[in-house]
Formats: sequence, C-alpha cells, structure tokens
Amino acid sequence: MANGAMESGVMNRGMITATVMLATLMQALDITIANVALPYMQGSLSATSDQINWILTSYIVAAAIATPATGWLEARLGRKPLFLTAVIGFIATSMLCGAAVSLGQMVVFRLLQGIFGAPLVPLSQSVLLDSYPPEQQGQATAIFGLGVMLGPILGPTLGGWLTDSYSWRWVFYVNLPFGVACALGILLFLRRRAERPPARRLDWLGFMSLSLGIGALQLFLDRGERLDWFSSREIQLEAALCMLGLYLFTVHSLSAHDPFIDLALFRDRNFVIGIILIFIVGVVLLATLSMLTPYLEKLMNYPVLTAGLVLAPRGVGTMIAMLVVGQFVRHIDGRIQIATGFGLTALSLYFMTGFTPDVSQGTLVRTGLLQGFGIGFVFVPLGTVAFGTLPPALRTQGTGLFNLMRNIGASIGISLMSYLLVRNSATTQAGLVEHITPYRQVIRDHAQHFGLATVQGRAALTQLVSAQAEAVAFIDNFKLMMFVSLLAIPLVMLIQRPSRSAGKEGPAGRLAEA
Repeated sequence: MANGAMESGVMNRGMITATVMLATLMQALDITIANVALPYMQGSLSATSDQINWILTSYIVAAAIATPATGWLEARLGRKPLFLTAVIGFIATSMLCGAAVSLGQMVVFRLLQGIFGAPLVPLSQSVLLDSYPPEQQGQATAIFGLGVMLGPILGPTLGGWLTDSYSWRWVFYVNLPFGVACALGILLFLRRRAERPPARRLDWLGFMSLSLGIGALQLFLDRGERLDWFSSREIQLEAALCMLGLYLFTVHSLSAHDPFIDLALFRDRNFVIGIILIFIVGVVLLATLSMLTPYLEKLMNYPVLTAGLVLAPRGVGTMIAMLVVGQFVRHIDGRIQIATGFGLTALSLYFMTGFTPDVSQGTLVRTGLLQGFGIGFVFVPLGTVAFGTLPPALRTQGTGLFNLMRNIGASIGISLMSYLLVRNSATTQAGLVEHITPYRQVIRDHAQHFGLATVQGRAALTQLVSAQAEAVAFIDNFKLMMFVSLLAIPLVMLIQRPSRSAGKEGPAGRLAEA
C-alpha cells in the first residue's frame, strides 16, 4: 500500500510538472513569437509601422501591471480556480487575436491576453516549489527554467516558420493545443491548497500607484527609441508618470498597515539579492537576443528561418545546463554555480566582441552554446537560493515579483541596447567618413574597384561604411553586456547559503493545491 501511494504521488507530481511546464512555455513563447509576424500583420490590419507596434506594447504593459496582483488574486480566489481561469482566458484571447480584423480589435485582445497571461508564470513556479520537497527543489527550478528560458529563444524561430508556412494568425492559434492540455492537467491533477494564504483587503492605492509606475515605465521603454526619447512630449509625460507612480507606491508601502506587496519579502536577504540578479539575467539574455537577430538578418543577410536555426543552439545549451545543474544543486554551493554561470556568460560575450559581418556559422553556434550554458548555470541555483528561505505563504507573491523584475530587466536591456546601437552607429560612421577622402592613398587604390566616379559606386561605398559602423556598434554593446555580467559576480558573494533545514516547515513537501 505504501509503495502504491508513493508511486501515485510521484506520478501526480510528474503530471503537475508537465502541466505547469505547458503554462510557462505558452506564456513565455507568446512574448516573442508575434515579433516576426508584425510586418505581415501590418498589411493585413492596414496599420502604420508605429501603430502596429502597439500589438507588442499592449501585451507587455498589461502583463507587467497584472503580474504583481497574482498573490492577492490567489488568496482571494484560490490557486486552482485562478490558474484555470488564467489558462482558459489566455486560450480564448489567443483565438480572438488570431481572428482580429482591425488594429483596434487586436490591441484590445492583446491587452486581455496580457492580463490573463500574467499569473501563469508566477503560479507555475509557486506550484512547482510546493510540489517538491526542499531537497528536490533544484530539479523543480530547472524544469521551470526550461519553459521560461526556451520560450523567448524558440519564439522567433517558431513564429517565422508558422508565418512563412501558414499565416500570421497561426502564431496565436498555436496556443490552443498547449492551453487545452494545460487546462485538463489543472482539472485532473492540481489539488486544493491545505494552507491557503489569508485573503486580505486589496490595497487599492498601492495597486494603482504601482500599476501607474510600471505601466508608464513599460511605455517609456517600448516607445522611447521610436519617438526619439526626451524630445517627445509623450516620453516626457511617461517618465514623469513613472517616477510619480513609483514614488507614491514606495511612500505608501512604508506607511500603510497592510501594503499591496508584503514588506516581509524585502527582509529576506537572499530574495532581495535574487531579484537583483534575475534583473541582470533579464538584461543580458533578452538584450543579447534582441541584438543577434538584426545582426544576422541585416549585416549577414540571413533569412528569418536560418537566423532562428543559428540561434537555436543557445536554447540547447540552456536546456543541457539546467538538466545537469538540477541534479547537483543540492551538493554544490549555489553561489559557486551562479558565479560560474555569469563567468561563462561574460566569456561568451567576450568572444562575441570579435564578431565580424562574415563570422562563420560554427562560431555563432559555439558561442550560443556557451552562452546558453552560462544562463542555465545561473537560473537554476538562483531560483533555489531566492526562494529557499522564503516562507511558503509568501511564495506566490515572491514569484510574481521575481518574474516582474526579470521582465523589467529585459525591457530596460532591450531599450538601452537599441538606443546605444543607433547612437554608436552614427558616431562611428561619422568617424569613418572623416578618413574617406580623395587624398588618402587607400581610397585612390580602390577607386576603380568601387567605381567611385559613378553614383552607384559611391552608394556602395556608403553602404559598406554604414555596415562596418553598425558592426562596431554591435561589438560595443556586447562588450557592455560582458561587463554587466562580470559586475554581477560580486553580488553573488552576499548570498547566504540556506541551512539544510531551511524550508522544511510548512507545506513545501506537499503536493501543490489550490
């Protein structure tokens, strides 16, 4: 009987793991899968290049605002009802996005999709942590990390293939099989939570001020480059609203009796360092991907599908590293693994500073594998360390904040790298142009080769100079991200190693319940 009960528990845990993996992958995939389909949507929905970007912005802003509310919603509704509602709502809004016939419809449906998708990743992580005993939570974090990290990496590849083979509508319809399987898993295998957190009164002022700050920040980051940053009144207004919202939230949280985000989270040193480090992971991982895609497509003239295939080994490296680290996280100090991961990431970025527009595919694949290994080595022990000393009652709220910081880091990293790429390209091009004069011997030697006496020849030379300037700007960005990765290593030393008994109290070893 005891063996049968144990086997049943292991099987149930395995099915819960598969269920939350589907939810995580579905939400993480949807962040990037629609990017490659935007040009096709633009023609179909009769939108301008600026208007079509609201399809991405609306989803990002809605998800960012709704993510911190996951803990309160779980306490109010229960984990299982909230999880099931979020999955069904995500499926329904995905179908509506695929069927949209106007830009207005698409933006509204994407807003709703972001709201329903926001709780999926925090709930998935919280369910996994509660499903496994403390000694196996490293493996649980590794499994969760596969969905979180592989989604953004595989998104452009899958999106490009679906768009080329079928139509842009299939980047939304593809969520249907994942969502149905996930909903069935929740209904069949997720049980009620024995110790549900007490439902508190919603701190409306805290929620609204935080929503204002995060929403304005996401709009500021997403639209800043297109509107030339502070030369735009819209960007100035969004920056002011962001500072106002975050200031009001901070002051109110420090003085309120029952604030929207429990301040007990910030009394756990490991959790605080964990959210800082996951912010850095968000900056480096997503910013690198955002740089590599245009590098391959614009400078190296790779088709979308080929670029996606060249980037795929990064995901393979991440997957292998997570599976390996998940087995050894109990036996090796997590701080050593995190520091090693950041070191490998920095080393891969150092190799990327030697990229040229004719770099070989073998070099791209090897560098991607190395960087994937680095990110995998960071993510698993970081999740274990950040939540290893956190009380179970704070886990859902903690996972919401953890994932919010990763997403904000990604937004800031992408915006900053895009801004620096444009600025450094222009600066470098201006420096190169100064040396292109008829009085330089090297120009006279190649004048006939380029046909500089003709308009076409001069245009070809201009294009070559622009490409070289952009390549230098990419290298500068890779170098900056290398330094960011190295600067994260000293922070790792501030982490306290959880004791063997940490986290054994409470329901950590029980099956996840709603």
